[in-house]
Amino acid sequence: MLSKQAAYRSYEDEELVNRMMTGDKLAFDEIYNRYWKKLYDDTYKRLKRAEQVEEIIQDVFADLWVKRAGKEILKLYPYLLMSVRYHVFAIYRKGKTAPQFEEPLENMAFSTLQADSLLNEKELKGCITIWLSMQPLKRGEIFKMKYVDEMSTREISELLGIAQKTVQNQLLTAFASLREFVTKMMMIFCLT
Repeated sequence: MLSKQAAYRSYEDEELVNRMMTGDKLAFDEIYNRYWKKLYDDTYKRLKRAEQVEEIIQDVFADLWVKRAGKEILKLYPYLLMSVRYHVFAIYRKGKTAPQFEEPLENMAFSTLQADSLLNEKELKGCITIWLSMQPLKRGEIFKMKYVDEMSTREISELLGIAQKTVQNQLLTAFASLREFVTKMMMIFCLT
């Protein structure tokens, strides 16, 4: 007979996330056990400082648990990876460490036509998913209605019972925030 924790090892990520969202600590523990080492290795390649890496991994998982109710996680590992990379970027930005490059900048070639392009569609969707999870609920809802459900600002305003100008302002704010977030993520990808 399997122990309760051992049974969690057989769960898919989606099931673990759903269970964690309801406060299931064993599901969270399995997520941590499944991904902390991969995230640590990925982050260490960039920072080369174990103490910073450990702090980032701890912060990402603490945030995942503490703010679990407000998160919308479609794909667990890409979400965690983007969260870690965002922390790495914040460290670079604060000047606490210099990026570690594995090859000289002059040898890096970026092409949006290559399969391994700087920011491919999958990575972009991951960026947007993470960005959406960080937005106020109403702004995220309006953004999804406009760009996922392809509703007009008038339809959104009528459905939500708010002024059309409010919808437009929320979309402008959301778009500016998304642009800034994706730009930061592109810089992170440049460093990888």
